[in-house]
Amino acid sequence: MKEECLPQGFSWSGHHCGLKSDSNSPDYSLIVSDRDAVVAGVYTQNLICAAPVNLCRSRTPGTQARAIVTNSGNANACTGSRGIQDAQQMAADVAALLGIEAEQVLVMSTGIIGEFLPMEKLIPASAEGVGSLASGLEAFLDSANGILTTDQGRKTAGSIVETSQGIVRIAAMAKGAGMIGPNMATMLAAVTTDANLSQESAQQILKRAVDKSFNCISVEGHTSTNDTVLLLANGVANSLPLTGDDLDKVSAEVEKTLIQLAKQIPADGEGATHLIDILVQGAASKADAKQIAETIGSSNLVKTCIAGNDPNWGRIASAAGYAGVQFNVQGLKLRLNGMLLFEGGEPCPFDAEKVSKSMAESESVLIEIELDEGAEEARIWTSDLTTAYVVFNSDYHT
Repeated sequence: MKEECLPQGFSWSGHHCGLKSDSNSPDYSLIVSDRDAVVAGVYTQNLICAAPVNLCRSRTPGTQARAIVTNSGNANACTGSRGIQDAQQMAADVAALLGIEAEQVLVMSTGIIGEFLPMEKLIPASAEGVGSLASGLEAFLDSANGILTTDQGRKTAGSIVETSQGIVRIAAMAKGAGMIGPNMATMLAAVTTDANLSQESAQQILKRAVDKSFNCISVEGHTSTNDTVLLLANGVANSLPLTGDDLDKVSAEVEKTLIQLAKQIPADGEGATHLIDILVQGAASKADAKQIAETIGSSNLVKTCIAGNDPNWGRIASAAGYAGVQFNVQGLKLRLNGMLLFEGGEPCPFDAEKVSKSMAESESVLIEIELDEGAEEARIWTSDLTTAYVVFNSDYHT
């Protein structure tokens, strides 16, 4: 993440407020726009959703957002009416300190499910968070650190877009390492931009970008209660709302930025040793291609053979076969790290040791499925499955 990607008119902060037992782990994060911003949101599809998700849903899309406050270490999920009151209080505390309306503040939470927020810690946290706001890269990174839970490191991405009205900047942060499934899952993300976007454009851009990014990752297929992706666009960079080619450019860069973030999540999967990149081409429809890719990506047998650097292509082919998509097996080609292993219904001669070595020497393993059914394709990213993942999640209290 480069400082020149930071959008104008935003400030950030992050610090430790006591929700996490480790005093060196930030657990409070704040993002503030110095003017009213258009806001869009995409959320979990789990029927059991956290109080901050309900709060954000009621405030997005909108045109007068000013801040996003996030706590980690406690999800504020399955906490009933008190949880709703606590989420509202988090927003109100920040708003009072900034001199804005409570409805202009969005709230995200992540961590333990089913425990009430210790508001006696979060109330003073708001004062410290507002008091330490700054506009530079260090403050942005502090904010990105404040949203992490089991992540091994922060996840950030940014870009710069040339438009006819001048330069637009995009900076985004995310968290997520486990309990990750299709349709997001145990992940939070905040996207900030100084682009001038209409409320409708912002929501469309975010929805499309999430479909191509966070909805294409998986670790173990467990959809969480708190998934939230928010986009704030404060319009500082452009005097008029972007349209036409300018809007398309910004939309493409938001998508690119979120894909960068999304790939960092399974790469950081708890105990993971490989990012698995699955590309399905030549399908009759995008839905068919994605269904095959997700079926392969959710197979524990596929995940474990990748973890063991074993080019056991039979597990991959059989997973494609039970995906529930009709295709001509004779027209299927299967490649692993670019090497052809299966074609025309038969195994291909290949050097197993060479393929295994290529897997062992790379943090990313590419599985390519090519069908002869059409011109549609889909891509997903997932993680391998290791003993470390099982140990971590048998010990971690969620």
